[in-house]
Amino acid sequence: MAEIPEKYDHLEVEERWRRRWDEWGIYRWDPSLPRERSFVVDTPPPTVSGSLHVGHVFSYTHEDLLVRFQRMSGKNIAFPMGWDDNGLPTERRVQNLLGIRCNPHLAYDPDWKPDPAGGKRKEIEEVSRRNFIEACGVVTAEDEKAFEHLWRHLGLSLDWSEQYATIDDHCRRISQASFLDLVAKGEVYNLESPTMWDVDFKTAVAQAEVEDRPRQGHFYTLRFGVEGGGELAIATTRPELLGACIAVVAHPDDERYQPLFGKVAVTPLYGARVPIVADAHADPEKGTGILMVCTFGDAMDVEWWKASGLPLKQLIGRDGRILAARFGDAPYESVDPALAQRAHDAIAGLSVTKAKARIAELLVEDGSLPGWQGSALAGEPKPTDQIVKFYEKGDRPLEFVTTRQWFVRVLEHKAELLAQGDKIQWHPAHMKTRYAHWVEGLNQDWCISRQRYFGVPFPVWYPLDAAGQPDFDRPIYADAAALPVDPLSDCPPGRGESERDRPGGFTAEPDVMDTWATSSLTPQIQSHWGLDTERHRKLFPMDIRPQAHDIIRTWAFYTIVKAWMHEREIPWYHVVLSGWILDPDRKKMSKSKGNVVTPDALLVEWSSDAVRYWAARARLGTDTAFDPGVFKVGKRLSTKVFNASRFVLGQLERAGGAAPGLQHIAEPLDLALVARLRTVVE
Repeated sequence: MAEIPEKYDHLEVEERWRRRWDEWGIYRWDPSLPRERSFVVDTPPPTVSGSLHVGHVFSYTHEDLLVRFQRMSGKNIAFPMGWDDNGLPTERRVQNLLGIRCNPHLAYDPDWKPDPAGGKRKEIEEVSRRNFIEACGVVTAEDEKAFEHLWRHLGLSLDWSEQYATIDDHCRRISQASFLDLVAKGEVYNLESPTMWDVDFKTAVAQAEVEDRPRQGHFYTLRFGVEGGGELAIATTRPELLGACIAVVAHPDDERYQPLFGKVAVTPLYGARVPIVADAHADPEKGTGILMVCTFGDAMDVEWWKASGLPLKQLIGRDGRILAARFGDAPYESVDPALAQRAHDAIAGLSVTKAKARIAELLVEDGSLPGWQGSALAGEPKPTDQIVKFYEKGDRPLEFVTTRQWFVRVLEHKAELLAQGDKIQWHPAHMKTRYAHWVEGLNQDWCISRQRYFGVPFPVWYPLDAAGQPDFDRPIYADAAALPVDPLSDCPPGRGESERDRPGGFTAEPDVMDTWATSSLTPQIQSHWGLDTERHRKLFPMDIRPQAHDIIRTWAFYTIVKAWMHEREIPWYHVVLSGWILDPDRKKMSKSKGNVVTPDALLVEWSSDAVRYWAARARLGTDTAFDPGVFKVGKRLSTKVFNASRFVLGQLERAGGAAPGLQHIAEPLDLALVARLRTVVE
């Protein structure tokens, strides 16, 4: 019998068992066994944008507990590991860490190497698209090594032979094949339209990536003239959009404004003649009860403009600054073009915040309402609490900017997607309501294009006419057999490099796919959908999807969308939802809030078993406080098990060193335990 140490050294024991697990290969999925003997996990691929925190340890322990139970019950386990290593979070980390910014107009420098200390420089270094992508690859590869080390230290029973990264060739092939399949099914379209836009990342974002944040703003009450005599007052929080005003709207039942419907209002400073219209979306209780419609202040402005047939006045650029415009000509007609031009020139090039302050100064001036005397600003601005929409990882409010984007049709499939949600078992069950509410509340199709670089390219080119202008209505798609492709370096079928960006030739689609467009395919990535029919049949639909409850609207929803659109299937039979980890102030731990606890030191101090014990005590879907006191209990428990085992084995050694045979076991409870153990061993 091997000598048992006096004290339990968890670091030595954990390392020894990790080596044995790898040597034995006991966590590998066996593809030769039938589907009914398997238990398949759609493992969450963590976003590679820094370090993991204790919240990740918490949720991944939950799925590992379920997996170990199924393995001990005799199931053939498919428990892969993936890394979500493309998208905006990764790009921002690379930019900050290396002090670089992508300039797609620069030529590739094969001798350029990223400076690990570049983030400490004051000057930002601009690099080519290819150099930037290579830098992203270097950083994510290092992060993924650190992530794997942590998961191995935690003791997750993952099949490390089944790894993927959402930017690798395999995932790009699956993602591009998905896009082409949706094109063939008519579920994807390309459109130039007002889109929610992050002015710092300079990219479109989808509805599911938007969050509401409270902000302090001000109501500016502005005098508008009414042609034929009179005036009206409008309270707005966005006076900087006056130049983009296309209409004035009040509720049809609002008696205060009924006499004005059908007349024309004149805007302050800009002197634009705009119709006064009745529409039920105006709230009589908000502000003065009458509002200006601008292109664009919010989603309601967008919808109203689309239905109105009125001209577009886009005055906010992709960088969040006010665009220059020429007043007096369509669509910027004015009763006083000189006043309008002077006012707009004063804010052109300014950020939205600075433009708001400057326009407020101009509105105070006498004569700021063309044709009327006095100041157009009535009284002092009044503070108001606002709920403003942000990209979930952004720092400034979203704007609506007209751009060309790719969309997946979801609005017309709400009923089918709700029905798919009903076929899935949600744990805890009440979480299905969150999914249903999200689907019911959708007001936009899924925007899947992003104006970034480190992502899966669209396998698309556009023909150029004789003037060198792209024909977006006749996209050229890649052959499925050629995937994955990069249209910026690869050519469309039957075309040559000499035709690129030349009149009569072709040009590449420069955008990349939203990261969710790829991570929504994690079941298909693991099953090799479209590549290996037998493997796909044995892994899809999967048994469980473990995930956090806050991404039901994104990861769960989008995965259900893709599975239904491709195969009219559900992606998994069960969704298992973990809660958040809360800091001592009962706030969610997150990297963006700077209140996270990294787990490496905890595993060293308390042991993997102690940390897993803490995670195992929580209920599914319930938020749990970070409590080091529970780690102490977990460590004591593992030490007690060690000491009890040491005591029993010590007694056996004194009795001659041999354990008594099974024939000596007589207690029913002991016999039942042996029977269960025999099943596990076999």
